[in-house]
Amino acid sequence: MPIRGGTSLSMTAKTTRLHHRNLPLLLLQARERVISHFRPILNVNGVTEQQWRIVRVLYEKPSLEPREIVELCRISSPSMAGVLARMEELGLVARQRLKHDQRRVRVSLTRRARAMAARMAPQIDATYRRIERQIGEEFSERFQQALDQLLATLEAHEPGRRPARADRDSGDKDDASLRGGTRGALQQELLEVERP
Repeated sequence: MPIRGGTSLSMTAKTTRLHHRNLPLLLLQARERVISHFRPILNVNGVTEQQWRIVRVLYEKPSLEPREIVELCRISSPSMAGVLARMEELGLVARQRLKHDQRRVRVSLTRRARAMAARMAPQIDATYRRIERQIGEEFSERFQQALDQLLATLEAHEPGRRPARADRDSGDKDDASLRGGTRGALQQELLEVERP
C-alpha cells in the first residue's frame, strides 16, 4: 500500500530495520546478572545498591563532594540528594561544610559505615572469585579491559565534546567544526557492569 510520496510500507520497513544488537540492553542484562551475585550481601547488611556504590567509593577515598560522587557512582543529582540524606539518617555518612566556601560540603563515611564495609569486603571478594571461577579468570580480565577501552574510546568521541588541542592542531585549520566546537558536558559513561 503506497504511503507519502508513493513509498510502500514494505520499503519503509526495510529501510528502517535495525541492523545491530541492542548494546545498552546487553550491558543492562550483564549488569543484572552480575549484581544478582552481590545483592544477598547487600540485603543482609541493610544497604541498597546505590548506597553500596557510595560506600565503596568513599571507602577508597577519604571524602568527596556530592558532585564528585554523582560522577563516580553514576547517580543523578536529584537522586543523590535523597540517597545522601537517607544515609545520613542511617548513620552511614557525615557531611561537613568547607570552611572557605559554606555553600559546598564534603561527604565522608562514618566509623560505623567503615566497619560495615570492612566486614563486607571478604564476602565481596569471595563473590568475585566465585564469578571468576565460573567465567574464567582470563576472560574476566579481558572483559574488564575491553570495558575500560570502550568507556575511554566513547568518552573521547562523545557527541558535543570539543577535540583536544593536539587533535585540533593536526587537522585542517579552516574546518568549521574545529573553529567552532562546544565545550563537552559532564563526562557520560555507558552503564557498565557494576563493580560493587
